[in-house]
Amino acid sequence: MNTLLNTESDSLTLPLSKRLKLETHKAHQRVDDAIMALSPFANLEGYKRFLAVQYRFQQRTAPLYARNDLNTLLPNLPLRCRFDAITQDCLDLGLTPDNIQSTDAPLADLPAAEAVGWLYVNEGSNLGAAFLLKYASQLGLTTQHGARHLAPSEDGRGLHWRQFTAQLDSLALSEAQKQQTLAGARNAFQFVEQLAQ
Repeated sequence: MNTLLNTESDSLTLPLSKRLKLETHKAHQRVDDAIMALSPFANLEGYKRFLAVQYRFQQRTAPLYARNDLNTLLPNLPLRCRFDAITQDCLDLGLTPDNIQSTDAPLADLPAAEAVGWLYVNEGSNLGAAFLLKYASQLGLTTQHGARHLAPSEDGRGLHWRQFTAQLDSLALSEAQKQQTLAGARNAFQFVEQLAQ
């Protein structure tokens, strides 16, 4: 008889993507709750609050997508980066980088394993963007105006995510490196939660 994995110690044998999902579940839920507390789809002002959070997160993670070492581990990262799209969304709605005060330390020098955790959180947020895009459309926003960063990739959200998690699961990481990846993911969720608050 199979039993459900319900503790972090049980997760040691899981593929990295599943382990990240299990061990960051509570942090992920806190972020979802904090984002929804912004009332992002009640009106355009709420959406702008949400957009500012998204902008700062994308701005902070953008340098990771250009790192050569990370592109060796996870090929084609630059194609996944949504910073240009979120920047244009902000401009569409009258938000400029100057309006969104960002004093966040860059992540460019993070150890690669930890950086992978940040990328996991960022890529995962794109998977859930289908629901967000539906709500944004009720405010008159589209993937050509104001909600570009919520657009699916050309190959579709599901396949895009499965390709990324397959890359994650194929990484030959030591347990210490996996712990770094988990720490990176937790830090990323905490960063977004703090932004939303």
